[in-house]
Amino acid sequence: MANNKEVKELLNAGVHFGHLTRKWNPNMAPYIYMERNGIHIINLYKTAAKLEEANEALKKIAASGRKILFVATKKQAKDIVAEKARDANMPYITERWPGGMLTNFVTIRKAVKKMTSIDRMKQDGTFKTLSKKERLAVDRTRAKLEKNLGSITDMSRLPGALFVVDTTREHIAVKEAQKLNIPIFAMVDTNSDPRQIDYVIPSNDDASKSIERIVSSVSEAVIQGLAERKSGKEAEAQEASAETKVETKQEAKVETKTKKAPRKRAVAVAPAASSEEE
Repeated sequence: MANNKEVKELLNAGVHFGHLTRKWNPNMAPYIYMERNGIHIINLYKTAAKLEEANEALKKIAASGRKILFVATKKQAKDIVAEKARDANMPYITERWPGGMLTNFVTIRKAVKKMTSIDRMKQDGTFKTLSKKERLAVDRTRAKLEKNLGSITDMSRLPGALFVVDTTREHIAVKEAQKLNIPIFAMVDTNSDPRQIDYVIPSNDDASKSIERIVSSVSEAVIQGLAERKSGKEAEAQEASAETKVETKQEAKVETKTKKAPRKRAVAVAPAASSEEE
C-alpha cells in the first residue's frame, strides 16, 4: 500500500503531470485524478501502488538471472536510463531502436559478434595489415555498431523483460516484445494506451525529474534482485560445502571403525575322551 512519504516524493518530482486533456487516451481514465488548466493530473496513489507492484516483479526476474532491457530514446530520458541501467548491470537501448532487435535477435547477435571480431583484429595485429582506406571503413563500422549496440554486448539471449520510457515513442519495441510474450514494464503517460503494457506505471514521461525518480526506483529493485541471487548462490555453496564436510567425516569414521575392529580369535577345542580309556 502506498504511503504518504512515497506520494510526496512523486509529487515533488512532478510525476503527476499528464498531457493536455485534448491529447489524452481514454484508456488512461482509471489513473487520472482530475483536470487542471487543461492538463490531466495523474493519481499518485495509484502510481505508487503500480510502481511497487512493478518493482516486486522486476526483482524476481533479476533474481532468476534473466536480463531486463531498458529502452528510452527520447533526449530527456536517454542519459538517465543509460546511467541507471549501467548501475544495475543491465543492457539498454538509448539510440534508435534497431528494427528486429527482439524478433530477429540472431541477426543482431551477428552484428555484435562482428564488433567483437574487429576488436580482436586490433589486438592480434591483423588490423595493421589493412590499407588506410580499409582501416577507416572498419573504424566507421565499429563506431556505428558501438553507438547502436554497444550497450547490449553482454546480452547473449532474449531479455526476461523490457522497461520502456514513453510507449508511444517506443511502439516498435513494444510490438516486438508482445510478439515474443516478453513482459513489458513502462512509464505510461495520459496520451498512451496502457492496454499494451503488462505492468503500467502511470507517470509523466516527459520531465527529466519524473523519469529519474521512476527509473531510480526500478533500478534499485533490480539491484536488490541481483543481490538476492548472489546471496542465494553463496548460501547454496556454503550448504554444499557443509554437506561435503559431513560426508567426509562420516566416511572417515567408517574407515576408522573398520581398522579398529578386533580380529576373531581361534578357540582351541579339547579332544574328546576315548571309550577305550573308560
